Amino acid sequence: MTCDRLVDRVVIVTGAASGIGRATAARLASEGAKVVASDIAADALAESVVEANAAAKESGHGGEAIAVVSDISKEADAAATVGQAIDSFAKLDAIANIAGMLRSGRTHTFGLDEWNRIISVNLTGTFLMCREALPHLMESKGSIVNSASTSSTFGHPWMGAYAASKGAIWSFTQTLAVEYCKVPVRANCIAPGSVHSGITSNVEFPPDLTEKEGKLVRRIMSPTGFGNPADVASVVAMLLSDDARHITGECIRIDGGTHA
Repeated sequence: MTCDRLVDRVVIVTGAASGIGRATAARLASEGAKVVASDIAADALAESVVEANAAAKESGHGGEAIAVVSDISKEADAAATVGQAIDSFAKLDAIANIAGMLRSGRTHTFGLDEWNRIISVNLTGTFLMCREALPHLMESKGSIVNSASTSSTFGHPWMGAYAASKGAIWSFTQTLAVEYCKVPVRANCIAPGSVHSGITSNVEFPPDLTEKEGKLVRRIMSPTGFGNPADVASVVAMLLSDDARHITGECIRIDGGTHA
């Protein structure tokens, strides 16, 4: 049986076309949320919205999803995404910033353009969406979930730009939690480990991997295997619900025991 914790809540989900974002959009809609699903990939986003609306219909809690094609690393697109939520549903209760990108490579050969793009999408995009959403979240006393990573809490080799962006997101989220705690607006992070999603398909380990480096690879892999996007989406749903009303400034790892 699906929960109905988010009935009539209006929630923006970025990165909703695939992976964790797609699973999150469907999970929130199934719990009764009005989901504004955002992504740059229009065709995949349209499929995701169909899936989310099907999940909402099956649960019968009155949820629904609409699509907004946007590049959240751009100010105008971030503002337009929030504006669409207000135009469509007249309020905003929560935001789940799931959009992100990952490129791997040795730091001494990593290109500046790639570095800047990862920082722009992962960190700047999260900032822009929070900035645009906060005036409305202050009215609704809403909540924020940002997407960090296990790479934000311990070293992941060959992922310097990604790890830097995710570590900054975690610090930024802690700042939001303190800055807006008296409103109150809650702000938390999720830190997924190895999860089957579109973003992990871009991980390529160096072809000249040494034996010692191979041990590093095994260190960052979950001892219980890869998780599924739905495993993460369920945590996002909890954090955005009243079940988490006394949780703010936290980063919850969903990593299958990587840190155990």
